[in-house]
Amino acid sequence: MFSPKEMIHKGIFGGTYFSKLIKISDFPKEWFDGLDEKYYLSKKYQKKLNFFKIKSGLSQKEWEEKGWIHKDDPRGWFEWYCKYFLGRRHVDDERQINRWLAFCGPKGRWRNTIYRKIYNEGCPIELSWDISKRIQQSLLHWSYMVNKKDYKMWAKNQSLQLP
Repeated sequence: MFSPKEMIHKGIFGGTYFSKLIKISDFPKEWFDGLDEKYYLSKKYQKKLNFFKIKSGLSQKEWEEKGWIHKDDPRGWFEWYCKYFLGRRHVDDERQINRWLAFCGPKGRWRNTIYRKIYNEGCPIELSWDISKRIQQSLLHWSYMVNKKDYKMWAKNQSLQLP
């Protein structure tokens, strides 16, 4: 997992994450050091600011309609993660941790999906950045990126041989 600072600096949420509903002053200023404000305070989603240069994820409205937002973290999982990273413990921790596990944990849907796609392409993990960029950007929004160690473990768990 990446720290919130690492995630912000890699490029997430089209630069819009801190532009509404939460105060940037609630988070350490060093998270934003050396980074142009457009990477975290943009009023308009800019896919070019994302690590994979693609739009990924649902809108704030869609998250709210699905009931995925806790009132204490109106911007969702990443806001919860930032606060958890800073030491806050909350009644919503178990739910949020389980959401992370279901999305990109060792048995997570999207983590397993991307590794299956990479395997099916026969692409070395080091060159897999162009495979399903939308999934990979979504995984980064959840503090995860494909990596050789996890890919090897995934293949072993699937009883697959890697080249």
